[in-house]
Amino acid sequence: MADKQVYGISLDVGTMNFVSARRTATGVETKRMRDVFIDLPPNAKKMLRLSGTSFVEREEDVLILGDAAMETANVFGREPRRPLSNGIVSASEAQSLEVLGLLAKHVLGDPLIPGETCFFSVPAVPIDRPGQDVIYHRGVFERIVKECGYTPHAANESMAIIYSECAAEGFSGIALSFGSGLTNIALAINTIEGLSFAVGRGGDWIDHGASQSIGATQARICAVKEAGINLNAPRNRTEEAIAFYYKALLEYVLDQIAARFKSIEGQFALTKAIPLIVSGGTSLAGGFMEFFTRIFEERRKRFPVEISGIRQVKEPLNAVAYGLLIQAIQEQEEE
Repeated sequence: MADKQVYGISLDVGTMNFVSARRTATGVETKRMRDVFIDLPPNAKKMLRLSGTSFVEREEDVLILGDAAMETANVFGREPRRPLSNGIVSASEAQSLEVLGLLAKHVLGDPLIPGETCFFSVPAVPIDRPGQDVIYHRGVFERIVKECGYTPHAANESMAIIYSECAAEGFSGIALSFGSGLTNIALAINTIEGLSFAVGRGGDWIDHGASQSIGATQARICAVKEAGINLNAPRNRTEEAIAFYYKALLEYVLDQIAARFKSIEGQFALTKAIPLIVSGGTSLAGGFMEFFTRIFEERRKRFPVEISGIRQVKEPLNAVAYGLLIQAIQEQEEE
């Protein structure tokens, strides 16, 4: 008897990566595309075809998307353009909406049935950026997902990590998603969201600060990080600058979490210790967990929530997409 087809798909909308996940007969299949682009003049088309680089042809220019855009930017010493900024749709990029639609279509593909359910991630509102919200961002992606042929459902980014990683704890825990534009935080007890928020620093903040400090491009700093760096043993000035900014980021995030939890501690009571789950592309740096744990232990006594343990997800780039997929399949089956 053939396996029953499971419907429902997810889309993790990240400042650095778009990731989709779908359950197939052989397991969960993911598809990723880097959330960057670069524009080139029309006369570049011949060379791009010769090199086999895929591009989007337009009247006034050609657009290279994804990893190829990052590689091209590094070769020419340019900063790749980002359709998302600080975790949400970039107001300064006039071409953002077109590019975001192309990226989403690439990783989602066509629905298996008309109006198939798609859960997509939305960041929480950053507590350190007064006046910023995610209403427009959510609306843009509801439209984009719908135009791809799916029924869209927005879901909190960090809560998705709870769904994908905390089944053993009854879906209770604190999830930290260290993204490029934001760091998202959620506390959940037995699947119920107790608190969620974001802080306005992430991998891009590290890249910007380190690049300004040593006179490099942000793309170059990002390339150094991804080529392999041990935060606990930097080998040169560039890696040392990156490590300094990682330390500042982690200290800031943990202090913001402690302050936020402290301000509402009378509103909830935890009967047992819960795990602290770490995810996100910015957590992929070598030695990150040792680095993070050391900084957390310096603050453990002042942390208002009892932590049973700290662990990193097995697949930091896919964890959000996996959690969203669980929700998408459940929603689809209930329809």
